[in-house]
Amino acid sequence: MLVVGALLLPLSLAATWARYRLTETDGYVAAVAPLAGNAAVQQAVVDDVTHSVMAHVRIDGLLKAVSPARRPAVRRHFTRGIREFVAKQVRQVVTGRGFPAMWQGVHRSAHRTLDGSLAASGDPRSPVTLDLTPVVERVRRQVAHNGMGLDLLRRVPRSGVEIVLLKAPDVPRIRAGYEVVRRGALLLPPAAALCLGGGLLLVRRRRRALVCAGTGCAAAAALLAVALALVRGRTLAALPAMISRPAAGAYADALTGPLRTGVWLLVGAGALTAVLAAAGPPALRAWRNRS
Repeated sequence: MLVVGALLLPLSLAATWARYRLTETDGYVAAVAPLAGNAAVQQAVVDDVTHSVMAHVRIDGLLKAVSPARRPAVRRHFTRGIREFVAKQVRQVVTGRGFPAMWQGVHRSAHRTLDGSLAASGDPRSPVTLDLTPVVERVRRQVAHNGMGLDLLRRVPRSGVEIVLLKAPDVPRIRAGYEVVRRGALLLPPAAALCLGGGLLLVRRRRRALVCAGTGCAAAAALLAVALALVRGRTLAALPAMISRPAAGAYADALTGPLRTGVWLLVGAGALTAVLAAAGPPALRAWRNRS
């Protein structure tokens, strides 16, 4: 029972974190809210929105008066200038005071869509996307009096700036893990507490058992910390080249920060319990003898 409890304790911590930080909309939004001021995340948003806008920019009409031989060079020149203009407008929005509220609204809508897709009654055929169109709408208003900017942004469709978070074929597989997490967060903590408490009550040498239980909990939590670091590294390494590694790392750290803190607190609590249980009674007897 003590061995099972020591193994279940870090798993219950991970399941509880996943339930209240990943599957609950308010917890998820609270976790990603500080990222609105992260420089790497801001740069990633600027790049994504600018790339999406530039995909709809057409300058063929501007090249009609240019000779065919000069058109490639003029096209590159105009494209670079337009990209710089769009990126500047987007950056002003992303670094503005209204962006944090916009950022939270975008993620709240995305998480509600994710929650609906992973629910038993949701549609498993629809992908989950992060819709950055509100950023474009804010840029539209910002350059409303600029003929060039307004003409460019009119070409962008209302739903044309999206980042796919979960593809439709992956929804059934993620849905199964979603249900396991929600149930595990309810069952694992009491199971771990019952195993540890029952084992300590039934064992004869309780001090020795407490030392072993504390050491086992600390070791299991340390293994979980190592696993989290390995998963983070491999996940970032497997990302496509178009995704910013610094932004993805900041995103992962924001979500897993409470879990990593809880894991190391569990390591410290387990080690402290083992040390106090091992040195407690002899040290207490020695102190009494000196007194």
